[in-house]
Amino acid sequence: MNTRNRFYSLLKYTAFAAVLAFCGMQPASAARTQSSIIIDAHSGKVLASNNADELRYPASLTKLMTLYITFGELESGRLKMTDKLTVSRNAANRSPSKLGLKPGSKITVRDAVMALIVKSANDCASVLAEGIGYSEENFAQTMTKVARELGMKNTTFKNASGLPNRLQKTTARDMAILGAAMYHHYPQYYKLFATKSFTWQGRTMYTHNHLLKTFKGADGMKTGFTNAAGYNIITSAERDGNRVIAVTMGHNTLKQRDRKVASLMSSGLHKLALADNIEKPVLYAKTTAAAEDSASVAASASAEGNDARWGVQVGAFSNYAKARNYAMQIRKGLKAQYLQKAQIDIEAAAKGAAVIYRSKLVGLKKNQADKTCNDLKRKNKSCIVVASNPIHQLAMAEHQ
Repeated sequence: MNTRNRFYSLLKYTAFAAVLAFCGMQPASAARTQSSIIIDAHSGKVLASNNADELRYPASLTKLMTLYITFGELESGRLKMTDKLTVSRNAANRSPSKLGLKPGSKITVRDAVMALIVKSANDCASVLAEGIGYSEENFAQTMTKVARELGMKNTTFKNASGLPNRLQKTTARDMAILGAAMYHHYPQYYKLFATKSFTWQGRTMYTHNHLLKTFKGADGMKTGFTNAAGYNIITSAERDGNRVIAVTMGHNTLKQRDRKVASLMSSGLHKLALADNIEKPVLYAKTTAAAEDSASVAASASAEGNDARWGVQVGAFSNYAKARNYAMQIRKGLKAQYLQKAQIDIEAAAKGAAVIYRSKLVGLKKNQADKTCNDLKRKNKSCIVVASNPIHQLAMAEHQ
């Protein structure tokens, strides 16, 4: 099995004609409704929402998933920032926004990534998709698989850029899940979203995310626009140790969008600041696992209940891919039927200058989590019962 096929197995994670920009798409309209959601990035708690599960065209918010998968390839070592990718005719022919890459030319992974983040370059999205998935169609299928695995139940991707396709849909809640996954799973790459400008071949390009300049504490993530989608944004901000992730979609103007997301973040951060004066319940366990590749963990969780908000932490690793592989092995090795529906969750956490990845099976009831951990201990494997992390909490919120 080649490395790309192994990538698909690991993550469980045709170019379309330009006429799709007009076929079957919703026209821009003053009557268009908006969707929004804001969450506490640390707990996954929804602070406010409106039409959060209404299907939307993602536009360039799609590129967040392209980057998420790219960062997974970088983390695994299958891709390096210095690698040079060849530009296909398909990629070069992508409509703006783009760098204007020529067929047969090459671009480094680093430049393609930065062009996606800052310029929202559609040609670079296709270059990365083809470099990782061999074709953009294959890559889009992987994007949808990854979305399902993260708990993005209402999202379907059809290309790597967000260029119009009537079948490419998402929701504000699903985008918040992706934003939380980006922040928690790849903290070493998340900081790139704070980049305000990018210079390539003598041209300096500036970010479309104006909140980086106008909102105190804002440090990413992505904007998007098409006629059918309207103006979309997902962004995050941190103040005084509190972090929020906000999504708003379907706005008629850029200013309207930016005002709305700034209002969401201001109110969300204010709520969290007020709550700091009140003792908070434990929503998920903090651990002090060693950074080396070890299945030894130590932690406690004080939340109570028997709903499917529990999980079992089975190890802590220095590499995301190793953490994920181990969780998959554990799930496969245990025969309980309820475990086959359990989600794999990898939580990144800082330990000094290093990052560790906590490997978990989540989406269990408390009694199921207890039984799973007892079964593992009988097999001389370390584990601990924990409450689900913010990403899983957010994915479950749709069904509460």
